[in-house]
Amino acid sequence: MPTSAAGFDLTPLSDAEVANRAVTLTPEERHVLLDHGTERPFCGTLLDNKTDGVYHCRLCELPLFSSSAKFDSGTGWPSFFQPFDPDHIRYFEDSSHGMVRTEIRCPRCDSHLGHVFPDGPAPTGQRYCLNSIAMEFHPGGE
Repeated sequence: MPTSAAGFDLTPLSDAEVANRAVTLTPEERHVLLDHGTERPFCGTLLDNKTDGVYHCRLCELPLFSSSAKFDSGTGWPSFFQPFDPDHIRYFEDSSHGMVRTEIRCPRCDSHLGHVFPDGPAPTGQRYCLNSIAMEFHPGGE
């Protein structure tokens, strides 16, 4: 069983388990998470969230980002400068829409989360740009 440095099970979910969990998704959630879509900017429910807590994958609940790494990028999507645990994000080259970007996905359920760009703040210089609909927020301690 692969485990992250933070102690979370990273065993990939089977296709059957992903399908079972996807039954509860709305059409818009399915579009983003399973079909690699993007929600419209400035519409996500987590964009202006300033509460302390952790942002988890909407489909499998793996912790993705801490509120302590969130910042206002002005782009219209929740942005973070580093993941909860480096092993909790997978990276893929995305050459859709006439540009080359780095897509980020959940390593456990392969859900599309958003993209990462090299124009974020210190200390990492990274801007992880997420779809609100791809995450669930759990208030509380780190």
